[in-house]
Amino acid sequence: MIMTAEEVRELIAGALRRSKTSEANAASVANALLAAELAGQGGHGLRRVAAYSAQARSGKVDGFAAPTGIPTRPGALAVDAANGFAYPALDLAIDWLPEAARSQGIAIAGIRRSHHCGVAGVPVERLAERGVIALLFANSPGAMAPWGASRALFGTDPIAFAAPIEDADPIVVDVSLSKVARGKVMAAAQKGEAIPEGWALDVEGRPTTDPKVALAGTMVPLGDAKGTALALMVELLCAGLTGANYAYEATSFFDAEGTPPGVGQTLIAIDPAAFGPNALSRFAVMADAVAGSEGARLPGRRRQEMRARLLRDGIVVDDALAAEIEAIGR
Repeated sequence: MIMTAEEVRELIAGALRRSKTSEANAASVANALLAAELAGQGGHGLRRVAAYSAQARSGKVDGFAAPTGIPTRPGALAVDAANGFAYPALDLAIDWLPEAARSQGIAIAGIRRSHHCGVAGVPVERLAERGVIALLFANSPGAMAPWGASRALFGTDPIAFAAPIEDADPIVVDVSLSKVARGKVMAAAQKGEAIPEGWALDVEGRPTTDPKVALAGTMVPLGDAKGTALALMVELLCAGLTGANYAYEATSFFDAEGTPPGVGQTLIAIDPAAFGPNALSRFAVMADAVAGSEGARLPGRRRQEMRARLLRDGIVVDDALAAEIEAIGR
């Protein structure tokens, strides 16, 4: 079926409200999952609703949690997501960071006791739309082993970056440190589809095309050893720095079993005027050079074009998935 953005937002929010989640938190989560659908990242969108709702009903996620933020320095905010959804905590950080960055030149927010943060490019793009350069690092439950090992000490641990550009939409870079996001494997498992070889390994470290076997095993890192080195960096920034759980200490985002995942996110905002007034125009020079290169596409443009098209024409939603979400909590 074709649904408007508002219909998708209400479909998500309604399921969450019926699943022990406050109206404000349901709205925050719905906005984030809608943004994932608009970015073409369905594995972080509607296909997360059933798991999120089940976790709220079981208490693995506190749907009524209210995140708090305490400034520990003029340019540092410690955010406690209180074992609730990540998105209200991210909203709090995004509201605080731009002014702090303009005041200090740079500002950081560290989030602990958090949950799945969805499409990492969404929060940084929101910050760039407010005029600051943004970086986000997020850890997630164990899914990748250190290079040469087999124990999943690291998550797929996304990194995102966004920069405002003069008279244009922001540049948005969003990469998972696994070869593909684990949400794509989850989506394939839900659809009963095979995954390409090279995405994941089974528990014995052998390549697999079975998504259920892959979810029980480990993901292949982006860039081999380089990807796992970057994942170590993310774990230290998101968990070691903030007091959140490391990946290997966190429970799954996909089921309602066990204790809260308690993962972390770190956001950094930089005032582009920190070193003079010309950064935005200089960013535009490089952006134009990339966009003007035959065969190249500026990072972020595909998702921005898709978002505009889906907002105009509507979002294609699988009938069975929509019915499943509509039935949650009834």
